[in-house]
Amino acid sequence: MLACTLPKAGWTHEAHLSTCAWLILERPDIVPERDLPGLIRRYNESVGGVNSDTAGYHETITQVMIRAVRAALARSEGRDLAERVNALLLADEGRRDWPLRFYSRERLFSVEARRRWIDPDLLNLPPPVLCE
Repeated sequence: MLACTLPKAGWTHEAHLSTCAWLILERPDIVPERDLPGLIRRYNESVGGVNSDTAGYHETITQVMIRAVRAALARSEGRDLAERVNALLLADEGRRDWPLRFYSRERLFSVEARRRWIDPDLLNLPPPVLCE
């Protein structure tokens, strides 16, 4: 993903989460909350995608899922990278629909949520967790 050589078909939900986990655990020079937006946009464009009001990068989902990844990783400290990523993918936070516990579908998939962070309208998100 960072090198923009991953085939578009490989940029799945699971690849998003695995990439985020790897960045958190192995790349202290990259701050996902700050850097992932640009990295994802660049990747999308490199495979012929667009970042628009209806496709491509989505700010709110990205930030919510970074928080989800951090929470799941915090519970698996002490394990190796592969074990931690596998645990993340099996955790509630790894589910595609996890953000919909906190956001109505209309709010989460709005143009506003795609463009910028918006707060949830159903439940408060769990507090951010630091992990190593």
